[in-house]
Amino acid sequence: MSQSTFDDELFGEAASEVREDVEQHLDAAREELPAVEAVWESDADNTLGTLNALRSALDVGDAADHLRDAKKWFAMGERADAFEDADDLEAEIAALDSAVADVEAAREQVGELASTVPSLKGALEELQVDDEPEPAADDADAADDEPDATDGEADEADAEA
Repeated sequence: MSQSTFDDELFGEAASEVREDVEQHLDAAREELPAVEAVWESDADNTLGTLNALRSALDVGDAADHLRDAKKWFAMGERADAFEDADDLEAEIAALDSAVADVEAAREQVGELASTVPSLKGALEELQVDDEPEPAADDADAADDEPDATDGEADEADAEA
């Protein structure tokens, strides 16, 4: 066996391993993305609880790290011209990269909204309290003019004395 044949055989084996590494990291990144049900469904009792649950669900975990490793091994394989056809890997990397970025952006937006909701609730509560009509002064004066049972009894007691 010549050295050239041996090197070609090792290179082919290494190229196959590089592709497997990229695929494993892509699978691991996909596994780390939030489950659809966790993002779509909520058991919370109020808006803030729903937003907090959604924020927690929008955690990419180690997906970004796995994606970075996949990109690293893909770049190595590309430079070494180790892949016969890498279009599928490149497309999957792009799709996962986009998904991770979208989930991270959504988590940030939900976090901002969740921090706004309590102060918004407080402001609306204050406005609703301010909008409730107070008893009119005329109504209070009219109530004072009406004799009640104790006023009548006091007048009778004064008349007997």
